[in-house]
This record gives sequence, structure tokens and C-alpha cells, in this order.
Amino acid sequence: MSELEANARAIVAPGKGILAADESTPTIKKRFDSIQAESTEDNRRAYREMLFTAKGAEEFISGVILFDETIRQSTADGTPFPALLAGKGILPGIKVDTGAKALAGAEGEKVTEGLDGLRDRIAEYHGLGARFAKWRAVITIGDGIPSDTCLDVNVHALARYAALCIEGGLVPIVEPEVLMDGRHTIDRCFEVTERTLRRLFDALYAQQVPLTATILKPNMVLAGSECRQQADVQTVAEQTLRCLRNAVPAELPGIVFLSGGQPDELATAHLNEMNRLGGGPWELSFSYGRALQAAPLKAWAGKAENVAAAQKAYLHRARCNGAARNGSYTSEIERAAA
Repeated sequence: MSELEANARAIVAPGKGILAADESTPTIKKRFDSIQAESTEDNRRAYREMLFTAKGAEEFISGVILFDETIRQSTADGTPFPALLAGKGILPGIKVDTGAKALAGAEGEKVTEGLDGLRDRIAEYHGLGARFAKWRAVITIGDGIPSDTCLDVNVHALARYAALCIEGGLVPIVEPEVLMDGRHTIDRCFEVTERTLRRLFDALYAQQVPLTATILKPNMVLAGSECRQQADVQTVAEQTLRCLRNAVPAELPGIVFLSGGQPDELATAHLNEMNRLGGGPWELSFSYGRALQAAPLKAWAGKAENVAAAQKAYLHRARCNGAARNGSYTSEIERAAA
């Protein structure tokens, strides 16, 4: 087994998942605004240090996705964040795309940029300690969209990014997020998600990306956030599993779901039900941002005296999602103290 394949399997190790701590500077500012904390570089560093130093997190967290600023930062005692994480057995990762921009000639649709100079950036990030990377495409459901053009340019970019990662020694996480914004039904989400995934794997094959060293980060199959008819947990799990079986090759080592704006407990319940139902050839895990961070962020509130309480809240969410990895998450675990 190659080092890349071993790292891909480590990312989806049983009972563990990914903390997505790769919020851009504008996004983390919104998070900090919600707790009336100033988004200074030192506050951002202190917040990430609080998460990364939480004792016991390594029991449930296999990897952490970092932002460009964060991978260059260190703890208060001078330990670089990638070294801190690696020392706990957690793989450091890095977000490498430069964001979704308006797609020319396609109203309401976007294409993710960042391929220019990516080979050199991957080499730098590998030198800083990163062992995997992430690239996010965003697919909007609406009247007449997504268009074939939107899907094609986004999956082509994802595949080119993935090929460069493999060349540079990073496990690529490919994230084609079908957004839950809108009034669409769960059936419409199923259709668009399957269509997107089929095109993605065609593009990965065309770029000769080895799937045994690649991780998929998809959305769950959900009704739009403005749809009046929301499916129950079992239906979401069944529809998501059916969609994945239709479109995702078996040699992929694992799938790490994004939470996509779902409430914390619901994202955990959906993952738990999928693992309880089982039947897929891949590990089903998580790569959550808000669903792991909302509770600790609120508990922290930008104050050093709240670090212990915030770490407790973070560990609780990590433990709940760790249980969801094997279908053993329960309301009792949710209610238990961290």
C-alpha cells in the first residue's frame, strides 16, 4: 500500500472523522461576529489552538482541514499547528481552492478557482506538514440549473486539482457540494447529486486519479431548506445511500459527508442512520465544520476563561459523531455530559 493510500485509509479510520477548520478570513469573521468577538489574527489563532489542543479529540478526529493562515500559525508555546496535530496522530490537511466565482454565461452558477500556481502551493503545503487537501465546488439547484456547463467545468477542475495533489503527495478530498438552498424536493436533490457524482468520477478517471488514494466529500440527499416537505432521518439515509451506490465506485476508501448547514444533532443522526443501515463498500464518515464548532464557539465567546468549557463542548460533539461512525449514536449519548 502506498503512503497516499495509507493516509486516505487513516482519514476514514473507524470511529473517526475530520474537523473542517478551514474557514476563510471573511467566514471566520462572521462566526466571530455571532459571539461579539473581534476577528484578529491572534484571536483566530487562539480559537484554533483551543480546538487543536483539546485532550482526547484524537480518539474521534483523524484529520483537520486548515486554512492558509492557520497552517502557518503556532501554539502560544511556539509549536506549529501541523506539528501539534501530527504529534496527536491527527493528519493535517489544507484547503487549496481560492473560492467559487460567478461562471461566465451561466446566470446563478459558479465555478471554483485556484488551479493557477497550484502545483507550487501543494509543494509548499506538503513542506509545512499537510498530508491531504480539499477543493470545494458548489452546485446550485434552481430553475433550469445546474447546467451541463456548470457541472463539466467544476468536475474538470476537481479532477485536475486531484491529479496535482497525487503528484505532490497529498490525498485529495474532492467536494462537489449540491447546496441545500432552495425549494427543491429530496427527489430533485437525488437526481442532481447522482448526475454530479457520475460526471465527477468520469473526470477523475480521465485525469488518471487513483481512487484508492482519494476521498469524496459530498452533500447528503436532502430536500431544499425552503421545501415544505422535509424527509425524516431514515428517508434521508436511505436516499443518500441509494444515490452513492448508483454513482460512487467501490474502490474509493471512504466518504466524508459535509454537514451543509444542517443542525448539529441532525447531521449526526443522518450519519448514524446511514452507518446503521450499512451495505456500502466504503467507510462513511464526517468532515464537519459548523456541526462540530457551533457549540464550542458559543461556549468560548472569545474569552480565555471559557476555554475549558468550549473544549468540553467540542469533545462532546466529536464523541457523538464518533459514535455515529458505527451506528451507535443515541439520544442518551447526546444528552450525556462530555
